[in-house]
Amino acid sequence: MPPACRMPPGPYHRGVAIDQATSPAAGTPVAAERSAAKRVLLARPRGYCAGVDRAVQAVESALDLYGAPVYVRKQIVHNLHVVRALEAKGAIFVDETDEVPEQATVVFSAHGVAPSVYAEAEQRGLRTIDATCPLVTKVHQEVRRFAAADYDILLIGHEGHEEVIGTSGEAPANVHLVDGPEGVASVDVRDADKVVWLSQTTLSVDETLQTVDALRERFPLLESPPSDDICYATQNRQAAVKLIAPQVDLFLVVGSANSSNSVRMVEVARAAGAPAAYLVENSDAIDDAWLMDVSTVGLSSGASVPEILVTGAMEHLAARGFADVDEVSHVEERLSFALPQEIRRSLRERRASAE
Repeated sequence: MPPACRMPPGPYHRGVAIDQATSPAAGTPVAAERSAAKRVLLARPRGYCAGVDRAVQAVESALDLYGAPVYVRKQIVHNLHVVRALEAKGAIFVDETDEVPEQATVVFSAHGVAPSVYAEAEQRGLRTIDATCPLVTKVHQEVRRFAAADYDILLIGHEGHEEVIGTSGEAPANVHLVDGPEGVASVDVRDADKVVWLSQTTLSVDETLQTVDALRERFPLLESPPSDDICYATQNRQAAVKLIAPQVDLFLVVGSANSSNSVRMVEVARAAGAPAAYLVENSDAIDDAWLMDVSTVGLSSGASVPEILVTGAMEHLAARGFADVDEVSHVEERLSFALPQEIRRSLRERRASAE
């Protein structure tokens, strides 16, 4: 995974990185110096998070260890470029476990699955590799713990999202989906004294807090999760967008339309002051009409986006006069996750057999 702070190669003029933590006015974001030339403000951090990097490596390692084909239930991460690249290496993506031949290898995506999916895989004799992001696994554990204590669990998230489906599947009788502040009025619980809220990990921080405030008005004794459910990468990328958005005429977020965290970044950019903000799958999706009368473009990418797609967007912009690039930093990310235990075990066995 390319480090978030590395500038992609290309015909760019490197500007001075702006780090909020070292701002002269403590706690106040610093605006990059404006110039008459067209320029790009490039967000840092951006792109791959630790959970996505782990999931992609899990599929690549499975192909190396067990050979093709390796089956993957759902998109391993919500990015078409990543999916196509893994398909080219021998991965086969399926919607459900019953599409996987018996005794084959299947990888569960970073978004997590319900216990019923594990049970079905076991019945079919599949070798399973769990690439669920550890931060999603944490929410699953919270659901099981609160369900065991007979709480009603108000899960803030988007209906139909794979992470929400998997999380709800841990305790379907206890979990109630709340899809934003507008969904609060329809929530029905058994005991208003035993209610807790949890959330999908890729939501807008601001909208989640609005939903929690609305829930607390209805349920004053509403309990909070032991720790924040919205993942560090989602929060960091949104914070970097907020830092840049007031300074630009246009904000572009590279990401797929089914990527919740990428879509939220576009919403955050608009709410933070960007006059226009768009989600683009890759450089081909950039409409040059958006660049008319624009002098400053903000650029970032969702947590499932490889840096090569950001490089492509920068090359597209540079060819249209936006060759001056300032990287604007919110925070440095150093978190990494170990590969799934099934992969680690197979790697140990391979090393032992080679000795």
